[in-house]
Amino acid sequence: MTDADTTTTGADWQAWQKSWDRQQEWYMPDREERFRTMLDLVEALVGTAPRVLDLACGTGTITARLLARFPEATSTGVDLDPALLAIAEGTFAGDDRVSFVTADLKDPDWPVKLPYDSYDAVLTATALHWFHAEPLAVLYGRVAELVRDGGVFMNADHMIDETTPRINAAERVQRHERMDAAKSAGALDWAEWWQLAGKDPVLAEPTARRFEIYGEHAAGEMPSAAWHARVLREKGFGEARPVWCSPSDTLLLALK
Repeated sequence: MTDADTTTTGADWQAWQKSWDRQQEWYMPDREERFRTMLDLVEALVGTAPRVLDLACGTGTITARLLARFPEATSTGVDLDPALLAIAEGTFAGDDRVSFVTADLKDPDWPVKLPYDSYDAVLTATALHWFHAEPLAVLYGRVAELVRDGGVFMNADHMIDETTPRINAAERVQRHERMDAAKSAGALDWAEWWQLAGKDPVLAEPTARRFEIYGEHAAGEMPSAAWHARVLREKGFGEARPVWCSPSDTLLLALK
């Protein structure tokens, strides 16, 4: 970003991107590893110049890593959050490879707003746990219609296996101990980050609108990886399985 960008908008978008990354890494210290694996598999399955749909794109985290690795790629980011979209649009202003669409993924007609009818890859991370299982299954049907034959869908998110309660409990305790230590060292959590955004002269208004839309946080569900794989196959994908996991999160890939 140039000095002119900051002067014109009144916001340092790269600083907001870095701040968002640090806040997310407080929850997911292995965040970059899942993105690296995601892009490894994009390359393996659809090549180095893919047309990508960045689903529930937020600040454009996936798009930024996609274009850094594959300069010939193109990306459409879709989200409803006005504050995170403001950061994304400010970050990628003037980049013809990137476009953004404001749409509610719970609206069955959201795909009509997209600039393309099909994509080589649809990618998303740490977003779809805002959905309950039934509307998520509907969304997966829409995604299956957008992915071309031979294309891929990948979702990196919290996927909880309820058949392993003792393992889950031990992992949760250890994770929160690590998070508490990081917070003592100055890490921002979700609420603190949004408090900062709400005080920023550029982001204050879209942040207020964002909380009118979403409230404080998700009230969705976190079904198991097996559930995601089964539903994606039911909705039209030929293959689906986890390709990376941490003790609490999974990157699940579905191939059309």
